[in-house]
Amino acid sequence: MRADLSRHVHDAVSEVAAEGRAGPWVPIGIGLVAGIASGLLGVGGGIVMVPLLATFAGFAQHRAHATSLAAIVPIAAVGATAFAIAGEIDYPIAGLLALGSLMGAPLGARFMARSSEGVLTTMFGILMIGVAIQLLWP
Repeated sequence: MRADLSRHVHDAVSEVAAEGRAGPWVPIGIGLVAGIASGLLGVGGGIVMVPLLATFAGFAQHRAHATSLAAIVPIAAVGATAFAIAGEIDYPIAGLLALGSLMGAPLGARFMARSSEGVLTTMFGILMIGVAIQLLWP
């Protein structure tokens, strides 16, 4: 099992290098920043990883979104575990949030697949500006 995981990681790193994208330290650094942001601010996937993957790893917007969604699962699990140990989670609300998200995520993924890079980038930028305004001027 461990050998299989190691081989998969090695193959993924080799594929990244072969495609002329960033070496393994760039995604590791992006993951580190996203992990810190996730644990500290409750964000990390889209807000941090997507722009960093597009800028520093050369990912297209669609691939950056999909990759960050895949990476957020273990990041969220570790962060949630730390907050659970501290007794900070409202489990009924978390369950309802998960229910709504499980219904909405496939719809958003289908819309993303049908959207152009430009539309996706613009929508993401508008979301970031909207969140910034909401946080800075409550």
